[in-house]
Formats: sequence, structure tokens, C-alpha cells
Amino acid sequence: MSGHSKWATTKRHKAAVDAKRGKIFSVIAKEITLAARDGGGNPEFNARLRTLINKAKGANMPADNIDRAVKKGTGELPGMVFEEITYEGYAPGGIGIVVDVTTDNKNRSASAVRSAFTKAGGSLASPGALAFNFQKQGQFLIDADKTDEDTLMLAVLDAGAEDIRTEEDHFEVLCPMSAFDQVSQSLEKEGIQPDDASLAWIPNSLISIKDADTVKKTLRLIEILDDLEDVQNVYANYDIDDSLLT
Repeated sequence: MSGHSKWATTKRHKAAVDAKRGKIFSVIAKEITLAARDGGGNPEFNARLRTLINKAKGANMPADNIDRAVKKGTGELPGMVFEEITYEGYAPGGIGIVVDVTTDNKNRSASAVRSAFTKAGGSLASPGALAFNFQKQGQFLIDADKTDEDTLMLAVLDAGAEDIRTEEDHFEVLCPMSAFDQVSQSLEKEGIQPDDASLAWIPNSLISIKDADTVKKTLRLIEILDDLEDVQNVYANYDIDDSLLT
């Protein structure tokens, strides 16, 4: 789950990380393979790859797994040919959902995503249906204990960041996709290691969910989608009051 509530969701599910470690490794490995395919296998000259390798190490992913993922991307090792697909749909209550998939079998993925929406009471939408409400941007999430706002601003604004959001316990930095590498490099030079860095679908506006039943159904749909083998990330444009998350 990513977007408005990604930080809170990450913390809430931290206890379940070990149980899903295989899925986490699979997601990161695919990201590394694609980054190496698109930008080369040398992290010194590929900021996206360097960021993902740091993410993999932070998740305690074995070094051999990281190396294999890089070599699959550069063609040094045989591997599946991955295709990146984005699906759009609606959760109960009209909440917009964007699903990023990386797969070697798009028919399998399409069937699984469609089934997840149906099972949870949502509906799959046509491509572009939610384009007005989401835009793809670079997103960096940083624990507030790692830096302060002034230091962060100096580090990222000249590198191309467009927005710095200060929350209670973390910062969120947003930038155009074209500036992702520059912002990543600037944070690295400043010694600031993001807790999460990705190209994310950021909602332009949020829909407030007022009742517990819709919250339950929406989070259930996101959970089902997150558990699918080919799903890399799930984004939503909801705003949920903390009192409804208990």
C-alpha cells in the first residue's frame, strides 16, 4: 500500500513482515531487475538501482539474490521477460485504486487483479479512468529522527523536489519522475537514507471515508491485491480517520 497512508500502513504491518518476506524479496528483486535493464547494472551510475539495492539490504535480502536480480536485468543471467502493467479500479465507497504489476504472464495477472476487485466488492475500471486523480511522481519517505526540515529542504529543493510534506514522525518528499535520480543522489550526499523511495502514483485529492464498514472493505481489497504474486504496489486516494482503524 502506498500514498497518503503509506507510512502508517508500513508501521501497522511491520509485525507481519517476516511472514511475507518471500513476497517482499520477490517485489524488490523485480524492481532491481527492471532498474538494471533500463539504466545498467552499475549502481554507481544508476541512482535508481543504487536506491533499490539499499532498500534490499534494509530488508535483509541476501546478497546473492540482489546480484542475481541485477544480472538478470543486464542479461548476464537468463531470466523471465517482465512486463509492467498498471490497472485502475474502485473500492467500495468510490475510492480510487491504482495497481502496479510486473509480470511474465499478463493474462494471469489480469485475471488475478479482476478477481481481487470482484471478491472485495470493488470494480475494475478502464485504463485512464483515474488519470485525473493520480500523477506518477518520485516519492521519498524519511523518518523524522534522521534529519530536520531545514537540512532536508537544502538537500532536495535544488535537486528538483517540488514538495516536502512534514508529518508527525516522518517527511515525504515528492519530485517529478525526471528528477528522481538527482534527488536520490542529493539525499545520499547529505547522508540521509530514505525509509522508502519509489516512483509512486500520488493522489491529487483524497476521499474521506466516514464509516467503519467501508474502511474494512477498502483495506481488505488492498490487502488482497498486495498479496498477489505479480503486484508490486497498490495506491489509493482515501483519507481514513485513525479512530476507524482500530
